[in-house]
Amino acid sequence: MAEVVRHNCGLTVAHSLHDAYRFIHSLQHRGREAAGIAAVGDGRIDVIKWKGGVSRFDVTDLHKIFLSPNYHTYMAHVRYATRGSKDKILEEAHPHVIGGSVEHRDNHILIWDCDVAAVHNGQVDRAFFQDTDPLHLYSSCDTEALLYLYRERGAHNFLKEVPGAYTLAIADKRERDVIAIRDRTGIKPGVLGWKDGKYVMASEDIAFRKNGGEYVEDLEPGAIYSLTPEGNYNKEVVVSTDLAYCFFEWNYITDLDSIINGVSVRRIRESLGEMLSEEFLPPDVDLVTYLPRCPEVAARAYAKQAELPFEPVFYKMRGAGERKESIDQNLHLLPGMAQKLKGKTVILIDDSIIRGNNSKRACDLLYEKAGVKQAYLVSYTPPIGIIGDDGVSRGCTFGVDMPPDPPPGDEFIARGRTAEAISEAMGLPVIYLSQQGMLEAFARAGLPERDLCTYCIGGRMPFEAAGSLIQIGDRPQLDLWRA
Repeated sequence: MAEVVRHNCGLTVAHSLHDAYRFIHSLQHRGREAAGIAAVGDGRIDVIKWKGGVSRFDVTDLHKIFLSPNYHTYMAHVRYATRGSKDKILEEAHPHVIGGSVEHRDNHILIWDCDVAAVHNGQVDRAFFQDTDPLHLYSSCDTEALLYLYRERGAHNFLKEVPGAYTLAIADKRERDVIAIRDRTGIKPGVLGWKDGKYVMASEDIAFRKNGGEYVEDLEPGAIYSLTPEGNYNKEVVVSTDLAYCFFEWNYITDLDSIINGVSVRRIRESLGEMLSEEFLPPDVDLVTYLPRCPEVAARAYAKQAELPFEPVFYKMRGAGERKESIDQNLHLLPGMAQKLKGKTVILIDDSIIRGNNSKRACDLLYEKAGVKQAYLVSYTPPIGIIGDDGVSRGCTFGVDMPPDPPPGDEFIARGRTAEAISEAMGLPVIYLSQQGMLEAFARAGLPERDLCTYCIGGRMPFEAAGSLIQIGDRPQLDLWRA
């Protein structure tokens, strides 16, 4: 698993507090640092946000906090930080708001009678807000700046002018409807659903299907969806699409049983495993396994295609941290595996290798504890964070916590290293699926290369170069797509 990359966020819009809570709980895999809910009524928005997972607050207590019978819509969010200060998790959790009366309650915050609130998945690079007046903002999170931009420019101009990754929902007490917006590239997923006779929205369809709802459609990139208090919706396409779906959503982030942008996550991962077996199949392999948990489907597909035995070797606990000290305490051999693996040759499949901490721990267990003869670490994602052919250092500033300029200790294992140097650093042979092989696997499952963002592995920037920066305040804002 990719060092439990702090990847992303999940959001939902529903018409009952119970549904909002259950939907966002089903998206817990998208964020575990903080959670929050906005209760929306005619002319009123109230917010709660808290540290940790969704279940740290019981839904019965939330019903006691949000007592008003006048709420008609609820927005909920789970977060991993990609922008903002990670030592201020609670303050920078979603929903972000303008206005309201704030009550700090140790491990949670209540905000009463807000003017506007937003929940957001994605990221708009801070360069676009370089001239933002800091007096306007209470956090360093990009979502708050986006909220001010929405207030100044309106939803239509917002969608036309802001280049970046955003699937977001906004409640404005001047309006009755809650709006959901997806940027023209569609980098981050978003789906419309149906539950108890009303339309709802979430990051993934698994939120509906696990909780008695139905999938209706993927949110169209470049469109605004207005969700009415009565449970209907209106859709307006504002800008034409320029698709750049994040491939990492299928490779790692999204739930295995979700279908996003019309393509099954399970099918993509099976296709990636099959392609791996076509590109790399050494002789005398005794066993195929995987690093828990994401690559299991790909590893099974690899083993089936290669006609090799498959068996789980490792286990780990859910919710443990991703840094090295946590990995050392959490990744373990299954009982009896040390004896079973002795003298064997093993294919170890991972979804990606970002920093290498998890993979190094697995290598130590296989060689030192189990005494394998040979282990191959095989990733179905090409090297991430490399320096592209254009000389630009890669990473992600579109909603996955893989910045091109990582802090010390978080460096990309692949940057500046040859395949041989990576293998030496990891302590075992490391093989990556080729970029062309990955793209072919996606194409076989129904996603052409032209519709994908592959910037982090050397592909093109998904947004056109901006000639000017967005400004918030009384200065003009330029259309960055045309600048």
